[in-house]
Formats: sequence, C-alpha cells, structure tokens
Amino acid sequence: MEHHPVPTTVLWDIDGTLVMNASSPGNLYHLALERAVGRDLVLRVGHQHGRTDAGLIAEHVRAHDLDDSLIPTVSRHLHDLTEERHVSGDHRSPAPGAIALVRRFAELGWRNGLLTGNSPYRARVKLQGAGFDVDAFDWEHSYFGDAEVERSGVTARAAEALAGTRAVIVGDTPRDGEAAEAVGIPFLAVATGVFDVDALRATGAVTIARNCVDDASLIEDAIAALPPLRPVGEDS
Repeated sequence: MEHHPVPTTVLWDIDGTLVMNASSPGNLYHLALERAVGRDLVLRVGHQHGRTDAGLIAEHVRAHDLDDSLIPTVSRHLHDLTEERHVSGDHRSPAPGAIALVRRFAELGWRNGLLTGNSPYRARVKLQGAGFDVDAFDWEHSYFGDAEVERSGVTARAAEALAGTRAVIVGDTPRDGEAAEAVGIPFLAVATGVFDVDALRATGAVTIARNCVDDASLIEDAIAALPPLRPVGEDS
C-alpha cells in the first residue's frame, strides 16, 4: 500500500509576522467609524495587536455607545480605506526573511496558509504591497477574521478543517498563542512584532524565533518535528 505523507500547513499571521506593523498615522478602524457616522469622534480605543477586524470594529462602535447594526457599514469603510492607502503607495515592509521562508516551505511541499484577523481582501493587499507573491499562499487553506469577533473563532475553523494533518500557527502576539492553544493547534512565536522574545516566553509556543533570518532553521526544524493534529473533540 502506497504511503502518502501527512500534509503540513503553516498558518501565517500577517501583521507583525509576515509584514511589519503599520507606521502610517491614524487608526484605520477609528477613521472607518468616523466615515460611517459622518463626523469626527474622540479616539477611545488604541492599537490592539492580535485582534480580529470584526472584534476591533465592534469595540470601536461600542466605545461610543453606538448600535452594533453599524458594524457592517464600518467594515465597508475599512475596506475602502485599505484600498485607498494601497493605491496611494502606502505599503508595508516585509518582515526580515519572511519572503524567503515562505518560498522555502513551498519547496518542502508545505502549504503556506494564512490565519489572520484581516479580511481576505485586506490580507491580499498587505502582502502584495510588502512584495510577497500572493499566489505563494494557499488561499483554500487560509482563515480570516473579518467576521469573527474572537480570534479563537478563526482558529476553531482551522482546527476542524485540518484535523488529522500537521499544522502550526506562526504569529507574533500572545493572543495568537492563546487562540491556537484554545483549539489544540501548536503555536510558533516570532518576535518581529511589538512583543520581544521574553514577552513571548509566557505563551505555550513550541519555539520562539527572533526573526525569520537568524532563526529560519530553528523554525523549520520545529515544524518538521510536530505530530499531526488530533481530531476535534478527541482527548489529549
């Protein structure tokens, strides 16, 4: 009987992991809310790393005691603002070594998927702007947070779809780790966002990399050593 190797899916976070965090002025979620209501508002929610688009939009709306029915409108304005910034040439930088590591994993026959708080559109624009080949990613095995208030809702969909195969979430925040742990997907931390190596030690990460250059082989070896995911609901 022919033996087929278990597929490996690397689920990359985007902000702070594949691309460096935004340096542009203004909080896009707040700006989208202002467009939705048609007036200037006091900024009541700061930058929160590791949250989903849906969760952040809901928090901005609720911080002003506005109705949740406004959320889809704010989401549309967020899409438009993202497009405007991209067209104007306001692009992110790739995280050091990330483009090469995505290419390396593809050479190994691994899937490069995405697990992000962004929408598919915002994910594509950010990656394209940072110089990634968007076709290097497996969009069929990618999971997005534009409709999930909690990040664990995104990881739960991934865990269900990838049960019995090898998968890992690569991210830069403790929230990424918590959402991975909640559904039993291993977490691999990279210190290319706002959290340094020491801050990421508190997560249950299988390994913590300084970046995708200095620790590229550490990342590859850690993923290669992972067992397949247990089926959802099976006791560990």
